[in-house]
Amino acid sequence: MITKFKNIFKKEHDPLSPEERLKIIESSSKLVGPGVFYSTIIVIASFLPVFLLSGMEGKLFSPLAYTKSFILIVDAFFAITLTPVLISFLLKGKLRPEEKNPINKKLEKFYTPILTLCLKWRKTVLGVNIIALLIGVLMFTRLGSEFMPPLDEGSILFMPVTLPDVSNSEVKRILQVQDKLIKSVPEVAHVLGKAGRANTATDNSPVSMIETIILLKPKNEWRGGKTKNDIITEINNKLQIPGVTNGFTQPIINRINMLSTGIRTDVGIKIYGESLDTINVLAQKIKKTLEGTSGVKDLYAEPITGGKYIDIEAKREVIGRYGLSIDDINNVVEAAIGGMTLTTTIEGRRRFSVNARYAQEYRNSLEALKKLQVQTMQFGPIPLETVANISISDGPPMINSENAMLRGSVLFNVRDRDLGSTVKEAQKKLNDMMSKMPKGYYIEWSGQWENQLRANKTLSLIMPIVIMIIFLILYFTYRSMKEAIITMITVPFALIGGVFMVYFYGINLSVAVAVGFIALFGLAIETAMLITIYLNEAMNKMVAEHGNSKETITEAILREYIIEGSAKRLRPKLMTVSVSLFGLIPILWATGTGADVMLPITVPLIGGTITSTIYVLLVTPVVFEMVKLRELKTKGKIDIINAK
Repeated sequence: MITKFKNIFKKEHDPLSPEERLKIIESSSKLVGPGVFYSTIIVIASFLPVFLLSGMEGKLFSPLAYTKSFILIVDAFFAITLTPVLISFLLKGKLRPEEKNPINKKLEKFYTPILTLCLKWRKTVLGVNIIALLIGVLMFTRLGSEFMPPLDEGSILFMPVTLPDVSNSEVKRILQVQDKLIKSVPEVAHVLGKAGRANTATDNSPVSMIETIILLKPKNEWRGGKTKNDIITEINNKLQIPGVTNGFTQPIINRINMLSTGIRTDVGIKIYGESLDTINVLAQKIKKTLEGTSGVKDLYAEPITGGKYIDIEAKREVIGRYGLSIDDINNVVEAAIGGMTLTTTIEGRRRFSVNARYAQEYRNSLEALKKLQVQTMQFGPIPLETVANISISDGPPMINSENAMLRGSVLFNVRDRDLGSTVKEAQKKLNDMMSKMPKGYYIEWSGQWENQLRANKTLSLIMPIVIMIIFLILYFTYRSMKEAIITMITVPFALIGGVFMVYFYGINLSVAVAVGFIALFGLAIETAMLITIYLNEAMNKMVAEHGNSKETITEAILREYIIEGSAKRLRPKLMTVSVSLFGLIPILWATGTGADVMLPITVPLIGGTITSTIYVLLVTPVVFEMVKLRELKTKGKIDIINAK
């Protein structure tokens, strides 16, 4: 094919006739068509793990996978149908040889000596790459892990919890004090707090739980050098109120966590059992064990006991002497304390019940309740304490159940450390305690850790299948196991750059980083396919000119054609890589909401694209030459692959 094109360029009657031009366009389209098809299948297959993600991560990243796959399918369709037609209309005049292109000429002049040097020092080049791979593996083992990169929502949700027996007036006072202190921070624009729960069955927050939404000013109005974590630390230091446990999160992720896992913090330890008292003891032990763990913040054991209840128990032997019944006592209690529904008022389409109960001063203490009047037929009004025992007792402030078992929770957030290592250290501390749990009691890790385990399990199950699918595609493309393996070797070396950049950017491994590596996987295979096809094309040309025998093919001749196959097609390979890099690099400087998630996807892609390009341009020809020399030595000829 190359010889044919060179002959065309040398023709004296160039520009070509329309028939000759269409024939060249047709043959060139047939050459690249299968390559476009197979590379599209490989990239789509590499995104298969993203399609199979479920939960939050699936909802977030599946649109990316679908969008890229549909774009690739449409792109491949137009590449083999519309592009040849446009070329036939737009490509007019004389055809310029590849050597006349100034950019390609300079690139080839720079690349050829480097490639020649690499081919001369084959073992050294391979040794350097293996060392780089080992360093990358070491760096990978030292990376932290998390479920998803924290998305900065631009606001803070402050969720302190006080004692379960706190009164309405006291929690109101605490809320007002907290809001005033929070508003004193210069970066805070607005503060809105609420205590208790909304008038809905889906919000089961007790009065002791406070939710305060803190809206921050734009970052250009912050004090110099201040970060969001600095602001949270400053607020936390100001709000050290006795009896109050502070907790910080963000409004959106908090609701997602509560709906998906039932845990309002980053990590929660659910304790299941049959007795609330035993669950409470275990929760307190777990809390005490985890205190002081690096990265564990806002540590809090949900109170299972400590709620205060007023018990009013009728004296059955006494109420009979006064001619009363249990219902008479209950009616007095209902009317005085709880409120009795008198009627219903209708305003438009809404209905409101009208309740009546005693004024606050008649029911604001135990002594006042004892003096409530009970009307009798024979003896007139008598105090409630005459016919009932009135006392305060302890009980659970709120009962949680899950999987038909009672449940308690120990909650904590993770800051200043990655989620994975924090949880692993916490699990290590709790291992001894877990082996001594009472019979019928067990714990379960929840929150972001639960999501991370689910995503990791999905990826670990599907990735080997995807690698096998891609390997089979490569095998059917080359019809050679050896060439497929040479192409697949590119992948770990492509991942080196991704690992290096993730490590030096200080990014933790997460689903977003995994998606970036998955995208890099397909791109690396695609680039490696390109150069392998060109190298095999050079081998076909060499055999056509020198024959296929070790008597006619020397190492110098083989190297000459490998350099030609690598250097003469340098421009399309660099164009393939450059298009990806030019589209990705601007994301490194992106700011605002959403950049937190895009950066972990982009960083491994950029680093891996750079290293995979270096490997494909410099190391793949080295490996290819070593394989062909071995074939000459063992078989007396080289294997010809007609891969397109």
